[in-house]
Amino acid sequence: MVKAGPRNLITDVPGVSIGNASDSKLKSGCTVILCENPATAAVQVLGGAPGTRETDLLEPHNTVEAINALVLSGGSAFGLDSGSGVQAALREMGVGFAVGTQRIPIVPGAVLFDMLNGGDKNWGRYPPYRELGYEAAHSASSDFSLGTAGAGTGATVNGLKGGLGSASALLQSGAIIGALVAVNALGMVTVGQSRHFWAAPFEIGDEFGGLGLPQPLPHDAVKVKTKFSDPERDANTTIGVIATDLILTKAQTKRLAIAAHDGYARAIWPAHTPFDGDLVFAIATGSSGKVPELTEFIDLCATAASTMARAVARGVHAAAPADNDAVPVWSSLR
Repeated sequence: MVKAGPRNLITDVPGVSIGNASDSKLKSGCTVILCENPATAAVQVLGGAPGTRETDLLEPHNTVEAINALVLSGGSAFGLDSGSGVQAALREMGVGFAVGTQRIPIVPGAVLFDMLNGGDKNWGRYPPYRELGYEAAHSASSDFSLGTAGAGTGATVNGLKGGLGSASALLQSGAIIGALVAVNALGMVTVGQSRHFWAAPFEIGDEFGGLGLPQPLPHDAVKVKTKFSDPERDANTTIGVIATDLILTKAQTKRLAIAAHDGYARAIWPAHTPFDGDLVFAIATGSSGKVPELTEFIDLCATAASTMARAVARGVHAAAPADNDAVPVWSSLR
C-alpha cells in the first residue's frame, strides 16, 4: 500500500523548498521551487498552448546538467517575468551555474492563463510578476499553502476554482517522490456534475474528501465538458513538477516527466487539449545517494502518475473563496 510522506507535500523530498507569492487584487501569483543543491531536471510539454522559459536547456542532449530553481506563474506570457525575480534573488544569494567569475542562476519556468478571472489586471506599464518571483524565492520553506495560493491563486477549472496542489509518496524501496501542480485546466476534475474527483482511486486517506468514485457513475460522466462552450485560446493550462530523491540521468528524469503526465490524464477530463499548455517539470535531487534498478524505476514512474493525480485533486479541494470570483469553490458543492 502506498503511503504519503510526513507532510504529504513535495517538500518531503529532501533538498526541495517551496515559496508562494500572491496578489489578491490581481487574483494571480507565482510559486517557486528552490533546490538546495543543483538538481538534474527535465521537462515534457503535452498541451497545445504552452508558455515557457529556459526549457530547451533541459533536453537530455543539451549541456547544462542541473538547475537551481523552477517557477510556476499565473499571468500568461506576462508571468514569465517571475523567473527574472527568482534569478535576482538567487544571484544575491551567490547561487548559479559558474561561468568564469560569474554565476548564472538556472531558473526554467512555465505560466498559466488567469487573465479573465475577475482580478484587476490594470497594473500599468510593467506587470508585477518579477517582484512576485523575488518575494516567492525569499519565502521558500518546507511548509506552504495549497489551494488559492501562489500560482494557483487565480486558477480555474470547468465550473470550479482551481488551485495549487501537492502530494508525496514513499516507495517500498525507501525512495521518495513528490508532486506540485497549479491546476487551471480547460477540462473537469470532478466526475460529471458530482463532487467526486476523477483521481479518487489514488486517494490516500481522505486527503481530498474521501468520497471515492460515485456508484453508479453519472450518466454524463464521460461527456466532454470544457471551461468554455467556445474555448478561448491560451485561457487554461496545468503546470506541475514531479521530484524524487533518487539519482537519475537527464534521460531518466525526462522519462519521469513523461510518466507524470499520466497523472493529469487520470485526474482531468479531458487533458492535454489544444487550448491547454499542459507541462510537467521533473527534478532528481540525488539526496538519497541511490541509483534505481530498472524495476524500481518502473515503480517510480507509476507512482509519479498517481502522486500527480492526487496533487491535482488536492489543489482544487483546497481552493478558498474570494471577492469577485467567477466560479465557486469545491467545498461549496452539495
